[in-house]
Amino acid sequence: MTTAGSAAPAAPGPVLSVRDLGWSVGGADIVAGVGFDVAEGEFVAVIGPNGAGKTSLFNLLSGLTRPTAGTVELDGADITRAAPHRRARRGLGRTFQTSSVFAGLTVAENVRLAAAAHRGSCLRLWRRADADAASREAAASALERVGLAHRADVAAGSLSHGDKRKLELAILLATDPRLILLDEPMAGLGAGDVPALTDVVRAVHREEGRTVLMVEHHMDVLLGLADRVAVMHHGRLLALGTPGEVMADSVVQEAYLGEPL
Repeated sequence: MTTAGSAAPAAPGPVLSVRDLGWSVGGADIVAGVGFDVAEGEFVAVIGPNGAGKTSLFNLLSGLTRPTAGTVELDGADITRAAPHRRARRGLGRTFQTSSVFAGLTVAENVRLAAAAHRGSCLRLWRRADADAASREAAASALERVGLAHRADVAAGSLSHGDKRKLELAILLATDPRLILLDEPMAGLGAGDVPALTDVVRAVHREEGRTVLMVEHHMDVLLGLADRVAVMHHGRLLALGTPGEVMADSVVQEAYLGEPL
């Protein structure tokens, strides 16, 4: 509430701002004219048929692919040309469709290395990563939050696929990201593992207030998590709105081969 003569506080800017983003290869548009904002603490689901450009969009946002058009801003800073590690330093974290952990290291060591890298201490070759108390504490906290504290000392390679997905999320949390990109985290999971990982993602978003973009084909999972849904089709942003609005959109349904979502 403001009084007469007083200025209302400025609304915070978006965590992520994408403007006219595009990527062309050999004259073919893989991603074209994509623009949207993501507010702090918001959960945006990215959906679309196979080949719609979802992972290509994530590659552009995370710096793995250099755009041929448009801009990407993180907390108001232009990161369009920034390398992936510089985006990570600014608070952008990402998981991939396939699990990527150090199988020969323990669960705790995997997370400690990420925490140490975030603090710059892992580059000091004369120090052991586990000598960094702050990194140990960050790792322990992250593992507790994803439900893997009891498996801290086992080899990461021995984890089930579902627990490896949780470990990847713990690795991100140890770096305290402003924005998390989750690229099909449920891919390859058995039906029994999906609810547990969904609960972890929900807690990261709602209880910790993390800003999340997630690509996923499990529509029932997305509808229970997302504040808004972005629909990609042929590399373009076809629709963006609440889950109810998007699911009722006839154009969106047509993009999925005429099948109601």
